[in-house]
Amino acid sequence: MTAPTEPLHHDRVEYTPLPQNVTRARHRAQRLIRLWGHPELAEKTALLVSELGGNAVFHGTLRGRLFRVELFLTEKALRIEVTDARGELLPTPRTAAPEECFGRGLLIVEETSDRWGVSELIVGKTVWCELDTA
Repeated sequence: MTAPTEPLHHDRVEYTPLPQNVTRARHRAQRLIRLWGHPELAEKTALLVSELGGNAVFHGTLRGRLFRVELFLTEKALRIEVTDARGELLPTPRTAAPEECFGRGLLIVEETSDRWGVSELIVGKTVWCELDTA
């Protein structure tokens, strides 16, 4: 699915690249999906925003550049998009060693969402995932 042209609901917020803003984005997304009538997706939404937002903060930001979290709810799916400024660093899932603290986020996204991918931009990239609502 490409970004919907006429979603039932849409939210877009830009954040400074600080870890506490990943928490803010997660809480906002979880609250909105409940308000939009899909409380059954709230926990998955929170997890996905946290993983993608954390990746944006730790791997995708440049000094003075924000990261953006967008939610699109259509009749068939919730689409989560996280955009950052580092388009040269495209994410790929990997297998982390047992002693590593990081490196499992995209595997979590892959297992939790119904679809995910990356859209390259002129400046930066958008990592997106979708949860089916039907």
